[in-house]
Amino acid sequence: MRALNVGYTSICRLCALLALPLIVIALTSTPINPSGWPSRFPAKDHCSRCGLCETTLVSHVTDACAFLGDGMGRIDGLEDEVHGRRREDDLFWSKNDKVINPSKQDEGRFGVLSQPIALARGVETEAQWTGVVTGIAAAALEGGLVDAVVCVASGGMDSDFADPDPIVARTVEDVMRGRGVKPSLSPSLRVLDEVREDPAIRRLLFCGVGCAVQALRSVEKDLGLEELFVLGTNCADNSPTPQAAKNFLEAGVGVDDVSAVKGYEFMQDFRVHVKTDSEYTKKPYFCLPGTVAAPSIATSCLACFDYMNSLADVVVGYMGAPLPKGGRMDHADQTLTVRNTKGASLVDNAIARNRLNIQNPVAGGSGKHEKLASATVAKDSVIMSIIDENIPEKGMPRLAGEVMATVLGGLGPKGVAFARYSLDYHVLRNYLHVVSEWGENRANKHMPKYARDMVEEYTLNDEQFRTTRKAVLAKSKQ
Repeated sequence: MRALNVGYTSICRLCALLALPLIVIALTSTPINPSGWPSRFPAKDHCSRCGLCETTLVSHVTDACAFLGDGMGRIDGLEDEVHGRRREDDLFWSKNDKVINPSKQDEGRFGVLSQPIALARGVETEAQWTGVVTGIAAAALEGGLVDAVVCVASGGMDSDFADPDPIVARTVEDVMRGRGVKPSLSPSLRVLDEVREDPAIRRLLFCGVGCAVQALRSVEKDLGLEELFVLGTNCADNSPTPQAAKNFLEAGVGVDDVSAVKGYEFMQDFRVHVKTDSEYTKKPYFCLPGTVAAPSIATSCLACFDYMNSLADVVVGYMGAPLPKGGRMDHADQTLTVRNTKGASLVDNAIARNRLNIQNPVAGGSGKHEKLASATVAKDSVIMSIIDENIPEKGMPRLAGEVMATVLGGLGPKGVAFARYSLDYHVLRNYLHVVSEWGENRANKHMPKYARDMVEEYTLNDEQFRTTRKAVLAKSKQ
């Protein structure tokens, strides 16, 4: 292949052509029209549509995007900048062959902890859960900690739950528009130009998921703020579009009237929970058709290694919280992960304003998680597709699925141990996806250290994962 000489550097024409779009973007501040997503966006199919490229900060995308260059491998250095230190390296394993400081034993997986992971509930009756995120955000405005809150509302006052609409909330009433989880990719950074142009906003609270938070931290110094607080949520497997989320509910779960849905989650009892205007329904994971996964999960989510939102000041989730038998979202605890003093101040302020209750200062758990994680990866339809295994078009019969969910719910990991299972499963599956898509070299650059360490442990000590990995490598694009 002929080379193109540029000064002292020789680069092949093909590489130059591939790099040209990123070079042009780096030299311009013109936002990208969202109608061109994903093909016109730098990360292409792996773009999580965080919203950064839809602002004049698009010129920072090559260094800020969680899916370009070193990707989420940048988290290791950013942790030190944001929290003043990096997480403890050791990962907790059920075999427990290492002595780890109990207060830090989960840092390897869940990120920097300034105090143990706690269980909390909010007080919002109209929230999808109990309003933990909403309560912290509303209290921050009420207490004067911030001048505005960036959150994701639904697309208009009368719009359905799945249509994300990022807003700059300046009142508690505005914050209330953000109640409920939006199950599709949400361009929450799209409003950053509005924030930068408003001189009244000196202190900001940003609410968002890991990929958006990573991009935000990378451009934080360009926002002109006196102080930035970040309230994160745990996140995995969002739908690429609102319509894809609705299709999942219709084709996968069998919801007749999607317009009545207020929220849904894949819960700790191995069932999908769906909350509507008039009822609360559940369906075992095992009864879902295998073919529903691919169109329901954004490709960017298959390349994500920050489920735990490592760079937020405080994080709200649910996988590490116990779910009582017969439990439901709006009656359940959620996990509260405080990473630094800013996160603690947000929580303390919400408690003082009676918008947040700590149910237990230390989240517990029981059970082993590793074998279940590797078994789940082996039977995941995304992985089965990579290695050309047949994906079942139909799920289990309802009775069999209910029995399976009940047995696993009773015998499987619980509480924080279930969160370990969920995180390990997603990391291992996503590692296999990025290896298949990008090859091992780029995959290893893209992954933070904790994820590389986890893959190494399973490769060395879990025969089922070794077998699955070998099959994927044989099919990879290397």
